[in-house]
Amino acid sequence: MTLFKERGVVLRSYRLGEADRIVVFLTESHGKVRAVAKGVRRTTSKFGARLEPMSHVLMLLWAGRGDLDIVKQVEIVDHFPVLRGDLGRLTRGLSLIEVAEQMAQERHSDPRLYSMLVGALRVLDDTTRDPAMVAPSFFLKALVLDGAEPVLDGCASCGLSGDHVKLVAFSLPDGGALCSNCRRGRPLSAPALELMRRILGGTLGNVLSGPAPVGTEEVTLLTTEAVESHLERRLRSVRSATGI
Repeated sequence: MTLFKERGVVLRSYRLGEADRIVVFLTESHGKVRAVAKGVRRTTSKFGARLEPMSHVLMLLWAGRGDLDIVKQVEIVDHFPVLRGDLGRLTRGLSLIEVAEQMAQERHSDPRLYSMLVGALRVLDDTTRDPAMVAPSFFLKALVLDGAEPVLDGCASCGLSGDHVKLVAFSLPDGGALCSNCRRGRPLSAPALELMRRILGGTLGNVLSGPAPVGTEEVTLLTTEAVESHLERRLRSVRSATGI
């Protein structure tokens, strides 16, 4: 077996036998990795508390012959104490790792998704930041990474774009915003459309630096439905975090 060092975020874990757990990580270089943490459920375990969901860790792994590696050492990089101590931030953090686990592929490197997840968790852990837009921004950018970017600069149905077209609706089957002639799906307000454009247009830092902007609740609903449609499953933690 090969020994290797890797950074990763703990997505979840589940029991294996009497004392072990299988831990699922989103790693920086190896994508989604499953590894056995031997003896981690014993009270004498040295790194059981370091493998809680959302922990950002540096670990030493044995590469197994099958699908499971073996955790040898774990060091905390970010434990996110503020996030864990606030129910609203915590539930939003859980929604991020649920979506990340569904989008990540086994052993397929996705450093951008890893970087996005770590960055989003760090924003949630920052008491100077309003947490309301973190999850919808993450969902929208994750859709882009997965090749499912919604059309926001013109009508996704008829293709009209520019100043002469007014986008007034959002349709998941059509793939984005719709004009008044093609209107179906959910109504789309001008502030919500502008907010989604800002998220994808390079000003996400400004969106997250101040109070929740106008259109936050609408964008939260639209992006939640969009990511659920893309993944073909309902995300319980997302609904719990947003109350929608």
